[in-house]
Amino acid sequence: MTLKTALLHYAAPPVIGGVEAVLLAHARQFVQAGMPIAVIAGSGVTSALPEGCEFIQIPEMDTRHPEILQLSAALEHGQVPAEFEALTQRLTDALRPVVIRYDRLLVHNVLTKHFNLPLTAALFRLMDEGAARGVTTWCHDLTWSSPTSRNKVFDAYPWNLLRTARPDVSYVAVSMQRQKEAAETFGMPLDKVRVIYNGVDQQMLLGISPETSALADRLGIWDADLVVLMPVRVTRAKNIEYALEMMAAMKRSSCQARLVVTGPPDPHDAGGGSYYQELRVLRRRMDLEQELRFVYESGPDPAQPYQIDQSSVADLLRLSDLMFMPSHHEGFGMPVLEAGLAGVPVVTTAVPAALEIALEDAFVFSLNTSPDLLVEQLLNWIEENSQYQLRRRVRRDFTWKAIFQRDIKPLLEGGR
Repeated sequence: MTLKTALLHYAAPPVIGGVEAVLLAHARQFVQAGMPIAVIAGSGVTSALPEGCEFIQIPEMDTRHPEILQLSAALEHGQVPAEFEALTQRLTDALRPVVIRYDRLLVHNVLTKHFNLPLTAALFRLMDEGAARGVTTWCHDLTWSSPTSRNKVFDAYPWNLLRTARPDVSYVAVSMQRQKEAAETFGMPLDKVRVIYNGVDQQMLLGISPETSALADRLGIWDADLVVLMPVRVTRAKNIEYALEMMAAMKRSSCQARLVVTGPPDPHDAGGGSYYQELRVLRRRMDLEQELRFVYESGPDPAQPYQIDQSSVADLLRLSDLMFMPSHHEGFGMPVLEAGLAGVPVVTTAVPAALEIALEDAFVFSLNTSPDLLVEQLLNWIEENSQYQLRRRVRRDFTWKAIFQRDIKPLLEGGR
């Protein structure tokens, strides 16, 4: 049976905010994984959420709802207005037929922040009734540990709900600092609060098209330690056999590298097709079929040749750690300039663009250099390059897809 999950927060996109952005990212991952997902919030619109995500709006959940604003102003001064009970019951009654439909309820900040205490109280009642099941509270922020809002809560009902631990709730914090604050606030052991970091959307951040993102999945780019791009056609002048030798040396060094050749066999070269087949045979003989990938063979249907346009090549360049060009000769060497503009380090033979324009800003090597020596030099550079180290770690561990597969999905499947 497929579990049904709902995300619950005060507001949803297009409202702009850090938690709303996380909500949107979570919803996208559920949709992409083919898992049922809904968002329950006080404000937002369906069109701002991924297609396939249900949106349920209950206006009184919004922190900006006029009645909530009026009530919160009194609560922040230690007063519980007479209207509190009636509003809590209205929210309880409105939410009951909604939350009972879901097996898992991921509650963002509502059980830890004071912005809508009637909503917090309503969720407690629904959990007591058994209507709200499989609740996980996502602790982005906590009022009780905040130096700026700690003076807005008091040691009595309803404020103490924000530090009341429940055995039927799972606790998630977005950092180890928040984990420590949550454990102290709820009076529970540190290991009872799971840390699930926020992530990045690499497609949006790097301006990658959906087509290129799908191609990157097929190429295995996201899991690689080092992504090396050869934005060239398959011709003998490009010296792709040297790239194979380099990848073999990478593999011997236990570096999980991926080298991607973007272009097809040269249509203007009668021998281009035979050279491509020679490289495929050599790659198989060297056991490098995962390490060296041709875009030409990496389409949605592997049996059909696949070609990409220049904008997709630019997408792949932005995803890469190095631009590699071991050419025997080039009239100019345009990829040197393209990589330079994209901020991607260049490793190349002495082509005109490198010698006359890039000067000392490119890593220029001789084809007399053994692949093992070149790899040793590159791995030393990697070891000392903090920018690359962070980029690799984020690409491998902190994309939303990686976080969803590694942390969120197991949380839902395993429960508490």
